[in-house]
Amino acid sequence: MASDGEHEVSSDAAAAVQMFGDVLPRAEKYAALLTGPGVERGVVGPAEADRIWDRHLLNCGAVARLIPARAAVVDLGSGAGLPGIVLAILMPSVRMTLLESLARRVDFLQECVSVLGLPNVEVVRGRAEEYAGRLMADVVTSRAVAPLDKLAGLSAGLARPGGRVLAIKGASAEAELAKARPVLARMGVLDARISHVGGAAEGPAATVVMFTVPDHRASGERAGRSVGRADARLAGRPSSAAAGTGSGRKSRPNSRRGGG
Repeated sequence: MASDGEHEVSSDAAAAVQMFGDVLPRAEKYAALLTGPGVERGVVGPAEADRIWDRHLLNCGAVARLIPARAAVVDLGSGAGLPGIVLAILMPSVRMTLLESLARRVDFLQECVSVLGLPNVEVVRGRAEEYAGRLMADVVTSRAVAPLDKLAGLSAGLARPGGRVLAIKGASAEAELAKARPVLARMGVLDARISHVGGAAEGPAATVVMFTVPDHRASGERAGRSVGRADARLAGRPSSAAAGTGSGRKSRPNSRRGGG
């Protein structure tokens, strides 16, 4: 009879086969990098080595179904490459940018990309604030980077108008979204919501806060067209001031204002 530990391992193995399929060997090689050099260099905590599949790889891989094929993706604060490298393994058609500010993590990410042979991945060292407006992704992902009220603006700055933000969260998702509502409202976000993806045969479900980045340019163009139409209508008739001076009647002073 299998022990509970053996049951967990077999469950994770079955879920990994279900999720990764033909690219499972590459995912296994990445898992070895995380639990070996990743732990040794302090990129991954020692306690995470025993749960690298269910807590990390499977959890991150579940998010792939929320990303369009051939999308340009920025993984903000990529750290050890979670979820960026997992998504790049699962979706070779995406163009993945791993954005990370710490040098030792950048070195680890570059080594992973080289060892795993991921031509669709670029590692960029820097902070979100530095690259706001310079990177224009279709999708911005993140995991364990910052509270949502701060993360929302950082993520939106890396996305194109109409792009999607996917923030992987845990049990705090509901509370973080509630706290971030005023910030999201000021940004013009209308569709922020929580999605649970994965689960069942593919391992534990991932909890994702997602929203669409507003296209303020489009709203500005609509406002401009409205003003233009209003100006055009007014252009066809005299203003009240012009009508008054052109009628031959003297304008009377406004006694309430004390005019004389």
